[in-house]
Order: sequence, then structure tokens, then C-alpha cells
Amino acid sequence: MKIFEKLSPISSIFLITFFGEIAVNIACGGEVDPYDYYISYFHNNVQGDEYTSFAFNQMAYLNSEENTESESEINSREWGKYLDVKPQDVHQIMYDADSAMKAKLQLYDGKISELPDSLQKNTFLQGLNKHKSALKYYIFAKSCEPFANVDFDLWNPKPRDTAGMSLLATEALTLTKSEKDAFLKLRYAYQAERMFHYAGQHDDSKNVFEKFIKTNQSNSAVKGWALALYAGSVRRLGNPDESAFLFSKVFASNPERRVQAYKNYYYNSAPVSGALKYAKTDEEKANIWAINGFGNSDFDIESLNKVYQYDPKSQLTGTLLVREVNKLEQALIEANDIAKISFDYYFSYNDRSKSKDSVRNVNLKQLNEIRNFAVKLAAEKKYPQPELGTLTAAYLLWMENKDAVASSYLNTLNPEKLPEKLRDQYRITDLLIKAKNIKKGNPFNENNLLPTLKWLDEKRFAENKSHPGDKYYDWADQEDKRFSRTTRNFYQQLLAPAYLKLGDTAKAALAMVKGDLEYKIVKDNSLFKNMSYQTTAFWQQYLSPKSMQGLLNYKKKAAGSDVTAMLSKALNQLKNDDFYELFGTTYLRTHQYGKAVQMFAKVSPDYHYFNPENWYADDANSKLYANPFIQTINDFPKKYVNAKASITKKDFAAEMFRLQKLTTSDKKNAALYYYKMANAVYQTGYYGNSWFLISYDWSTYANASPARYGYDVDYKKAQTAKNWYLKARSLSTNADFKAKCTFMLAKCAQKQIIVNSKLNSFSYWNKDDMKYQNFINANYNNPYFKELKLKYSKTPFYQVAAGECSYLGDFIAKK
Repeated sequence: MKIFEKLSPISSIFLITFFGEIAVNIACGGEVDPYDYYISYFHNNVQGDEYTSFAFNQMAYLNSEENTESESEINSREWGKYLDVKPQDVHQIMYDADSAMKAKLQLYDGKISELPDSLQKNTFLQGLNKHKSALKYYIFAKSCEPFANVDFDLWNPKPRDTAGMSLLATEALTLTKSEKDAFLKLRYAYQAERMFHYAGQHDDSKNVFEKFIKTNQSNSAVKGWALALYAGSVRRLGNPDESAFLFSKVFASNPERRVQAYKNYYYNSAPVSGALKYAKTDEEKANIWAINGFGNSDFDIESLNKVYQYDPKSQLTGTLLVREVNKLEQALIEANDIAKISFDYYFSYNDRSKSKDSVRNVNLKQLNEIRNFAVKLAAEKKYPQPELGTLTAAYLLWMENKDAVASSYLNTLNPEKLPEKLRDQYRITDLLIKAKNIKKGNPFNENNLLPTLKWLDEKRFAENKSHPGDKYYDWADQEDKRFSRTTRNFYQQLLAPAYLKLGDTAKAALAMVKGDLEYKIVKDNSLFKNMSYQTTAFWQQYLSPKSMQGLLNYKKKAAGSDVTAMLSKALNQLKNDDFYELFGTTYLRTHQYGKAVQMFAKVSPDYHYFNPENWYADDANSKLYANPFIQTINDFPKKYVNAKASITKKDFAAEMFRLQKLTTSDKKNAALYYYKMANAVYQTGYYGNSWFLISYDWSTYANASPARYGYDVDYKKAQTAKNWYLKARSLSTNADFKAKCTFMLAKCAQKQIIVNSKLNSFSYWNKDDMKYQNFINANYNNPYFKELKLKYSKTPFYQVAAGECSYLGDFIAKK
């Protein structure tokens, strides 16, 4: 973690500028996963995998850029069937050849004996050797490749050789006319069409398609590829409506080109009515409406109804229905505060509560429309899997908190007779319905959920067979982690909050960890390295000594066979160092320094305690080190120390414990000990140089939100420091010492003014804003600065502080 060493509120009017700073440093929170930005339990492939690229995803243009079929494999199969050779051998030569193999094949003219032994055994090359017409086409197709497959370089763009492509197109057209074999004739025509197309000769390209490809009787995927080129030429020649219609036909006929066809449909910017003008069959109309629905991220009951009207048996109906359910999940399922997905949690001033009820009512109206459609789908039985309608209706009823009715819908289904994906969704929905008491925070029998939770574990372990080695990963492999997200959401969005409502914070923490452990075998068993950002934040911010002790007790119950044992086993997979380091930190926060010493003693001697980094320093000097026992007048710049002078949490606990004992055993000097402890606690607050002794992250937004965690009483408000400064001052008779205490009391009071000011409720740059004026006046009227000026203005410390602290100087100068 890096720390912004910019603006921090100091004992100066400089704090005004601070509130305009937008730098933020939040532990390890990364960018939002485009497959995991809202809470979902309804899998987007429950209706099948054919159209999962077009599943709902508001954060990406497409849920996936991958087609469900492979163009190279389809072409290899066609060639394998044509030559009666192995498709994998075709794929090896056409698509998998490395640079060395390509060099050997570049000049291949049928003399197979001149090739290496490994290539001589390739059945595709053997087949070409026997079929001279196929070999002739292969050699010609290889000559077209450099023109068709050109890598675009933004920094060094090269114009296409349109003249060369035109010559090849003309040659291909001649070969098309002379070829009698339908398989090869189609492919020559395709080469002619695409060379004309890439050369910009779109009339010629269209003519080739209409004369030689459209009429070809062979059943080949090449016809769909050619149709895509034809659609492109139609668009280039000024008819985007027809082009959109043609791309919708490619979308339907060629799954290996479906994503490309979908994109090209929208490149035309044609209205749905424009494409529909050319549709002759109900199936064609259904495809156009489906593409229209896939391109709409808003609620879209119209497209769903139209597809069902024209082609109720199509899987497109089920895909669009599930899309609408996923949209409703995003709109209606709220993330729990302890497991927020986005950074909205930190920005409490983005409160949309005023419009929340009206928006929810609109969303519920949409939900009722989708549920009614689902019920109709189930009742009419036109769709091949009418059970999808029943499952959808049950799930939407669960979303409405109508669990009894939802259960009655599920009871009409026999899960053993359902296809696998529907059966999986049945079990998930059944789990959610059974957990109705959990959602309400009522006491519940968690062990009734055990069989399904074990099943979910096995499902997510199957999705996560190889451990990535660290907690950072590419989002690209997250699309298919549906059970991982379902399991985590159940533990962290439902189970953990339920335990929290029942007062068992320790068990809530266990559930949070369990939700994150996606792998059966943990590669690196460090506690926090296996936690998500949300779980780490919950542990590091919410847990108290009491809850940590509860966790310690639960760790001893892992031998059982109930839910508690399942949760405890997950925690026991992980090493104890981070656990006891956090345990000790909770004691630091509650000033139980003796117990903190005991916990830190359980941490391995070579354990690396957390030190933040300065983004603006070079790598050799980027670490920031704390010494909370130094004295400072100004909070900014924070006075960090070098590594040799630094104080770890363990050292801090030991020294504070020593000082605590001295306040009673050496009462003569108790004032000094309280002062030292007060300084140390102040420095561990948000404004100090040792904030990371009690906190695990630091953000300029922290004081823009109210005190939320138990330790904020010190971290944000400096309350214990204030109490100890008061104690120190009351025990001393030295005026200069009392001046120091009073000055620090003023700084503590300032922290409470800042926290209580609701900074984002006013515009700090508007000096006429009344709330802003009240805030400034509260700082100017700090009672401890008044006391400092009245009682201690003659002390040496006062003179130093007045010269160094601009805020005190402003106060003194204010009339």
C-alpha cells in the first residue's frame, strides 16, 4: 500500500485546502470485476451456454468476446471430412504451425518426401498429396493469406495492397468458374469475394456472392462467412438496414461468427424496424428482436415478448428471460455493508435515499412483468424447458421476500428430472428460500443448510482447480466462476450479516473467510493473502478483542461435522501469524497493552509488520516508519523516522505497557507518563506519523465520513489522547508543561470539530456558506486555544508554538 503524503489537517487554517484533496489510499481494493459488480444468485447460463457471450453485463459491451464455436475447428472438420483425414492434422497445418513449420510449408508444392518426417506423417498433407485439385486450392489460399491477415500497427500503418488483392480476386474468380468440385468451388468463390471486398471493390464482391455462393448447394460454414462479407459490402454501398438484417442471419447461422455479426449489426446503427423490413420468416424476426434485446442494458420486456411470439422454442427466449432476471438482481439486491462490492461504501455522501423508494417501486413493477412472463412460459409449455419459467418465478418471489409462495412454486418441480443447469439453479434457489430466517436476522438452524453448502463447496472447487499463487488475477478467467460467486455471496451477503445481527461477530468473520476460500488446497496459507479486499477490511476494521477471542474459541471446534466446524476448518487452513498480529492490534486499539504484548509474542519472530509506502519516494526510501513517542507541533508534514529509529506494534505495546504500570508505581512522575502515552496515542491517529500501528489503511476521505469503527474514537477523534492530556495537566504544577498539554488538547478538540462537521454538506470554497462559516468559527473558538492564550502566553512553549503553528497564529491575530 502506498500513502499519499500530501495534505493533512494540521493545527493551521491550512486544513481548508485539505478538504479539496481527492487522493485516496484504500488498502488493496482494486478495479471492479466486470463479472462481479452486483449480487447475483441466478446463473446467467441456466438456459444453456450457446448465448452466454450476450448475458447481461452493464460494465462490458459483451459479457464475453469468445464465440461458443471455433471457426478453426469447424473448418478443420470440414476439410477432414472432405479428404477423409484427421481434423486435428488439418488444424495443425492450417492454424497451429509455428514459425519454423510455416517456413517449411511456405514453399510446399506437393512433394511430401521433401518435408521433415513429422510433417510427412500428417494425414492432411498426405490427403492433399493424393488430391491434386485440393492441393492446388491450398497453395492458392496460402498466397491470399498475407493480404487477408494483415496486422494493424497504429504507429506504423501500412496501406493495403489493393492492386495485389484485385489480381488475386480476379484469379480466384477464374478458378471458381473452371472448378467442378462443389467443395472447392465454394472456397475459390469465397477467396474471390473477400479479396474484392478488402480491395474496396464492393460491387464485384457482391456479384461473386450472388452468382457463385448464394446458389452453392453445399452445407458449409463458409457460406455464412461469405454472407458476412456480403452484408459488409451492402453496408458500404449504402443500405444499412439490409446489412443489419444480413448480419442477423449470420448471427443465427454461424455461432463461430456470432460475436462479430452482433457487433456489425450495431455498426449499421439501423433501427429494429429497418432490419425487420427484410425479414420473411418468424425465425428471422425473432433473431432480430433477440439482437435488439442483447444490445439493451435497460429493462426490455418488449424484445422478450417478441422473441417468444415469433419463435417460442428458441433458446433465445430463455437467454433474454435470464438477462432480465440479472438486471433485476442488479437493481434490487443490495450489497450488505460488511461486504460492499464497490467503493461506494467509502463515499457516504453519495446518498440516494431520497429517490430510493420510487426507484424500487419502478423496479418491482418490472419484476412483476418478468414474473408474469415466466409463469406464462411455464404454463404454455412451448419453450423446450418450461421448468425455467417456474424456477424464474420462484427466484423472483424470493427477491420480493415472498418465500412461502416461492417455495410452493419450487415444490411443483422434481429436481431429479431437471437438466443439470436447471437442477443446480433449483438447489441454489431452494437454499435461499430456506434461509429466509437468516435474511431477517432471526435465530435459525444453520445445520439444515449443511448439505447444500457442502455441495456448493464442491461446485466452486471444481471451478478453481489451479491456484493462481497470489490474490491478484486477470478478470478474463472470472466469467465462468458462477458457483464461486454464488457461494461467496451466500456466506458474505446473507450468512455473515445474519450472524452479525445475532451478535456473533466472530462467526460472521468466519463466514467471510469461508466465502473467500475458493480452492480446496490453499497454496499460500497466509490469512490476509487468501482474503478478498472486503473480508480483509471487515476483519481489520470491525473485530474487537472479544470477537477475536470468539474466533480463537471457534478455531478449537474444527473437529465437528456441523456448519461451525465447516467454518472453523476454513480458518484453520491458514497460518496464525496474521491472526495474532490482528488480535494484538485490537488490544492496542483498546489500550490493553499487557494483553497486546501477549498476542504479539505469539507472532513469528521474522514476521514483517505492516509499513506503508510513500508513492513519491524512490524504491530505496519508499517505506514509512513510525515512532509515536516523538513530539510534534504541526501534524503536517508527518514526521516519519528511519528504519533504525522505528517502532513496531510489538515494541509499541511493550513500551505503552511499561508506561501504564509506571503511572501507578511512580506517581511522582505520573504526569510525564500520561503525557508520553497521550502523545503516542495521538500519533497513532489519522493525523499522526504512526497511524498504521492501529489502522491498516489511510484515506483522505476518512474524515469525510462519520466515525464508524470502535477504534475511531481515537483514530479520528483523539478521545483517549485528550483524556490523558487532561490527566497529565491535572497532575502537574509546571506552567510550561501545562501549556504543552493545553496546546495538544486544542489539537484533539480540533479533530472532533472536523469529524462532526459533515464536511461534504457544504462547499468549502464558498465563504458565504453558513455551514462553512460555522465550521470555521468552531475552529477559531476552540476553548483550549482561548485557555492557552489566557493562562500560558508567558511560557516558552507558547512562544515556540505561536511561531510554528499557523493556526495558533491566526487565532492570536484574530480580533
